[in-house]
Amino acid sequence: MNPMFRHIALMGKHHPSANPSTALTAKPILQALAQKLGQQGMAVSIEQETAAHTGLSDLPTLDLAGVAKACDLAIVLGGDGTMLGYGRQLAPHGVPLIGINQGRLGFITDIAVDQIESTLQPMLHGDFEEDRRMLMHGQVWRDGACVFDAFALNDVVVNRGATSGMVELRVTVDGHFVANQRADGLIIATPTGSTAYALSAGGPMLQPSLAGLVMVPIAPHTLSNRPLVLADPAEIVIELVAGRDASANFDMQSLSTLHIGDQVKVRKSPHNAVFLHPRGWSYFDTLRQKLHWNEGGS
Repeated sequence: MNPMFRHIALMGKHHPSANPSTALTAKPILQALAQKLGQQGMAVSIEQETAAHTGLSDLPTLDLAGVAKACDLAIVLGGDGTMLGYGRQLAPHGVPLIGINQGRLGFITDIAVDQIESTLQPMLHGDFEEDRRMLMHGQVWRDGACVFDAFALNDVVVNRGATSGMVELRVTVDGHFVANQRADGLIIATPTGSTAYALSAGGPMLQPSLAGLVMVPIAPHTLSNRPLVLADPAEIVIELVAGRDASANFDMQSLSTLHIGDQVKVRKSPHNAVFLHPRGWSYFDTLRQKLHWNEGGS
């Protein structure tokens, strides 16, 4: 049976602060993967920044716009952060991603390096589980104008400054006033992001198929200010009422400085990131394995 994908992009971690040894480790893995895929008749390109980071100069390269236009699958070597970054950028173009775990946790990069060949082959022939994850579209509004615009697959976080006190935030959901919150900040997380920063701040874990969002205060001044699960909200608005040096972070990769009176508006994006998992993949198996549930049990 012929593979169902015709042109595959290979991608990896290329953040400037990445450990150089990661690039050295990634290079032979990506080279071997490209060779195997080519032998099966698939066109293979390497994402431009990945090629520069790993020194892979013997493969055709494409920038992200080229990947979105030409490729029908992206294989990502890295951790969850790498997968999230590419997933966010490719979501508007409908390109699915398969993750090979070279990171620490691996909630969504679920193929082990030593299982690439045995696990990947069936997936390339259509034997996989499709996992669609919602994105958020966040904007910062100031004096009636949008001054910042970004997508987030994990979370939108309004934070106090590093050396300042609490911020005061006025929160509305679908035009309904919720509360004025005094805290170190506020997290709006997707189900995907519910196992990231929001979980560390005491929020619940949401099953990825849920349409809702979770709103989690960071170190609130009032202990009765608890996490809130929102059922498919149209828009969440967070207005900075008081606080110095506050900022809005989008997946901790895009940052906007906030002024008093600024509004951070969060909506669901019409786009979904599409992750492909091996047949039999289960979100609950992932939670059990990654969070070490039932260790020592029968």
